[in-house]
Amino acid sequence: MNEKTRERTIADFGEQWVRFTDNNGYYGSSELFEDIVSPLLTPSDVAGRQVADIGSGTGRIVAMLLSAGAARVTAIEPSRAFDVLAPRFADDARVDCQHVPGEDIAELGPFDLIVTFGVLHHIPDPLPVVKAAYAALRPGGRLFAWMYGREGNEVYLAFAQPLRAITKHLPDPLLAGLVRVLDLPLLAYIALCRWLPLPMAAYMREHLGKLPSDARRLTIFDQLNPAYAKYYRQAEVEALFAAGGFTDIQLFRRHGYSWSVIGTKPAAD
Repeated sequence: MNEKTRERTIADFGEQWVRFTDNNGYYGSSELFEDIVSPLLTPSDVAGRQVADIGSGTGRIVAMLLSAGAARVTAIEPSRAFDVLAPRFADDARVDCQHVPGEDIAELGPFDLIVTFGVLHHIPDPLPVVKAAYAALRPGGRLFAWMYGREGNEVYLAFAQPLRAITKHLPDPLLAGLVRVLDLPLLAYIALCRWLPLPMAAYMREHLGKLPSDARRLTIFDQLNPAYAKYYRQAEVEALFAAGGFTDIQLFRRHGYSWSVIGTKPAAD
């Protein structure tokens, strides 16, 4: 069952990223990159490093890593999105695009830093990917992940999870139409969050409210489309990284709704 769900989730994202290829504006900016990784990483932690990105999609994070000064980026993408990713960086010698699943990263290192944004929470069993990342890192190297959080999302999940039970089965064109309908009350809610301490107000003000309209609708689509999504508690995130062999595990609760986490491969390993 886990393998079927995993394959379907990969296929869902492949279709999604072939449909949505625009990474312009704040959605693809260095400002957003720093917002996601801070305070656990800074651009100086990326500059001059050998970096890998697990689940690169259309290359949004790859471009951010290059802007931060990465010496070389290995972009790993198992889905159809590779058909968008590879041509985008075909003429950039700093980027190596690999059409493989995250578990295969162990064969592609060594790396100084591995990042994965919004990927682990879509894998039914992410531990093999975390262990493979550990194996691909140099001693002293680090794995950074951004993951959905359970804490702070209780009200949202009470609405979204029953809706997802339906929307994850919808054809993409029909879901895209529904997203346009849902975008209207979302805009009103974002406006209210600028004045009232509503649930997820920080996220609405400091992230979603900054996105251009197409990226905001993509965010809605991204929440409702994939076959599998898990919202992690803090203890579960820590346990996942520890089981993968990482030490000095640090977490940051981003905008009150998600987890940024970083772990280190011991230098003596």
